[in-house]
Amino acid sequence: MPSQRDIKRRIDSVRGTRKITRAMELVASARLRRAQARIEALRPYAAAMRSLMAQSARQSGSLQGMPLLEEREEIGRGLVVLLTGDRGLAGAFNVNIIRRGMQVAERLRSEGAQDIAYVALGKKGVGTLRFRGLPVEREYQGFSTDPSYDDAVQVVEYLVERFTAGEADRVVIVYNAFRSVLEQRVTEEQLLPVPRRIVEDEDEEGEATFSKALALFEPDAKEFLERLLPTYLNTAVYRALLESAASEFAARRTAMRNASDNAAQLIDVYTLQMNRARQAAITQEILEVVAGADALS
Repeated sequence: MPSQRDIKRRIDSVRGTRKITRAMELVASARLRRAQARIEALRPYAAAMRSLMAQSARQSGSLQGMPLLEEREEIGRGLVVLLTGDRGLAGAFNVNIIRRGMQVAERLRSEGAQDIAYVALGKKGVGTLRFRGLPVEREYQGFSTDPSYDDAVQVVEYLVERFTAGEADRVVIVYNAFRSVLEQRVTEEQLLPVPRRIVEDEDEEGEATFSKALALFEPDAKEFLERLLPTYLNTAVYRALLESAASEFAARRTAMRNASDNAAQLIDVYTLQMNRARQAAITQEILEVVAGADALS
């Protein structure tokens, strides 16, 4: 059995760890509230943009000749964009994204893709993909928990360049969508080509949901839609970055709370062991005193 000193040293170590995990939980909770506020502020803008896209698509008549809407018969090369974190200590947050990204790559291969490459956003995703020997075509780090719109623009510019140059035929993004503090859902969305249902603002049943109010576009509806598509992509990636950041904070908050609870239980176990060790030492001392007294009598 360990000595009282060893057990007390373990208790002090676990208490120190619990202080750290508790502090990280509080920090994650505070930053999660700010991340939620940013998502809620973006939603009306995204909804208004989809409504404008739908109205301009309806008035333009034809969507032919728009490179970002071009559906290609054969998928020669696919790009899988993974949104992970720059740090760990967030449970299965990063692992789930990488696993789903590999599943998306396999599905693209089954659909005829001859080559698959990854665009990794986040240090953890970059490290895991390189460790597995998977091709990382582009990497971005340093803004997983505090993304800006400019970060999204930087990513979209590269993806659009690859797509319009014919060096990528389909681009899919994989990220953790924030539903609640206890639920973060791994989500995959096709970025390029932009799906027609997105442009026409249809629901899952194919029914149009846009407003029927008349809007006038200058110089014309088709040109307006063509200019709006890159902005839509910027917004879509920015929203995914915000969702991923909020999900990371929620996952880290849950992980740190579980770690703090486990540390408290471990302290109770060690305290019980120390009390038993102290009781055994006292009992042993009493026996030695009694044995000594018997020897003198």
